[in-house]
Amino acid sequence: MKILAIETSCDDTSVAVVEDGSYILSSVVSTQLEHSQYGGVVPEIAARAHIRNILPVLDEAINEAEITWKDIDAIAVTKGPGLIGSLIVGVNTTRTLALMHKKPLIAVHHTEGHIYANWLSREENEQPVFPLVCLTVSGGHTNLIYMRDHLQYEIIGETHDDAAGEAYDKVAKLLGLGYPGGLLISLLSEKGDKHKYLFPLVDLTDAPKRDSEGYLRDAEPSLDFSYSGLKTAVLREIKQLTKDGKQLDEKQKADIAASFQYTANEILARNLERALRKFKPKTVLLSGGVASNVSLRKQIIERVGEQTNFLFPEAKCCTDNAAMIGAAAYYHALKREFVDPEELTPDPNYKLT
Repeated sequence: MKILAIETSCDDTSVAVVEDGSYILSSVVSTQLEHSQYGGVVPEIAARAHIRNILPVLDEAINEAEITWKDIDAIAVTKGPGLIGSLIVGVNTTRTLALMHKKPLIAVHHTEGHIYANWLSREENEQPVFPLVCLTVSGGHTNLIYMRDHLQYEIIGETHDDAAGEAYDKVAKLLGLGYPGGLLISLLSEKGDKHKYLFPLVDLTDAPKRDSEGYLRDAEPSLDFSYSGLKTAVLREIKQLTKDGKQLDEKQKADIAASFQYTANEILARNLERALRKFKPKTVLLSGGVASNVSLRKQIIERVGEQTNFLFPEAKCCTDNAAMIGAAAYYHALKREFVDPEELTPDPNYKLT
């Protein structure tokens, strides 16, 4: 089954053709560079860029796959969540294509796309085995998700404030590094000492409570995340180092970046290990833009690598791309979960469950 997929939830315009939920016949991503000067994505600029890019990217993806519209079995698109202006471009383009070419249409949640990036470019005997736990980490999402089978999602941990990727971007801005923050923090961290600054490993586990007999009992370890406290701790350290008009030198910036990255990733790895102990999955997955962070992968492997089958996508499939949407759409198509092109609308607050 060949699915043409479109992803325009944020600032990347992407179209891909995926066969049987795993084999990438083409994957084209047009990244918008206009946002770097603003230190983050500007929604209006993103929407206009999608309008310019969507048709050229679509043509390139079809040509790269060496297929015609007759070869395509279904069309998929990211319904949400995301920036409303960006989503509108992808959804309206897909609705038009589905009506023109009389193809079934599949609506996909952006986060499930990231999860199913783990199925891309894997042979059947190498694919994830259920039940599984997936840690999804990006600029907009930080979730622990338990899956008993395909398309069955249970959110077992989530952020109470900033997503991990968002914290990376904000700390990069504090250090004057620019955008995108995740990559710049990672590169700078290679020159720094990750133990130089002891930033807080925020833990949302409740305090011990006394039971009916008066005994003090520990609460069940929390699987939720919080990054606002870590971000504030970095800000305080920078203010302390720059008081009296001083400027951060390059060594201080590298040490702060390395210490922040280590702490941010340790929170993720710790909660993932807790989920492993509680749910005992056969597979542990990592997904989302931050999944390409080499330090995070190493820290997770140190904690859970020997306890379970740990899988993560190729680096090119971690960031936003349409191939992951096509992979998730394949399993919706198997269940014939199609939507009416006349009724599909984008949803910037679309819920996974």
